[in-house]
Amino acid sequence: MTLPRQESGPLLYSSLWIWFARFPVRKSAMHPRVIEKVRGFQISRVPLWPKTAKVLHQWRKCQPGSSRSTIFPSLRGNVLTRDSVNHLLREIVQLAIPACPSLATKRVTPHLIRHGTAMHLLQSGVDLTVIALWLAHEDVQTTHVYLQADLAMKEKALNKLAPPETKVARFKPCDEVLAFLASL
Repeated sequence: MTLPRQESGPLLYSSLWIWFARFPVRKSAMHPRVIEKVRGFQISRVPLWPKTAKVLHQWRKCQPGSSRSTIFPSLRGNVLTRDSVNHLLREIVQLAIPACPSLATKRVTPHLIRHGTAMHLLQSGVDLTVIALWLAHEDVQTTHVYLQADLAMKEKALNKLAPPETKVARFKPCDEVLAFLASL
C-alpha cells in the first residue's frame, strides 16, 4: 500500500486504519493496531491499547466530514497548526498543575513528550532499534542520542558489575626478571 505524497502532512482518517491481528504468543487475544503514514511514503505500524482503539472509533463517529478530514481538527475543522498544538498543550498543563504542582515550573512541549516517551521505553528495557522504529527515525544513530542522555541507565549498568574480589597488590618481580632487566 502506498500513500500519495500530498498526504505527508497531517494525520488524516484516510491514512489511519485500526485492524486486528492475531499473534501466536496469545492465540486467543485480539491486538488492535493502527497503521499510519509518518513521512512521505513511509508507513509505520504502531500498537494501541484496546481502550485507545475504542476511543478512536468513538471519536471518528463524533466527527463530521469525509475520510480526508483530519483526525484532530481545529475548532473550524482545519488542520491543527504547530502553534495550535502548543497552545492546547499549555492549556492541558495548566489543568494538570493542581494535581502535579511541579508542572508549573516546567516547559512542556510536544517534543518533550516524545522524548520522555522514548526515554521511558529505553529505561523499561526496550531495544534501541525498536524505539527508533517507534519514533520513525530512518537511522538508529538519530535515536542513539537517548543513550548518551541517561546517566541513571549508566549507573544501573555499572551496578550490575561487581568489583573484583581480588586484593590490590604491588607487582614483585622474581630474581630472573630483575636480572634480565639489569642486563638491558
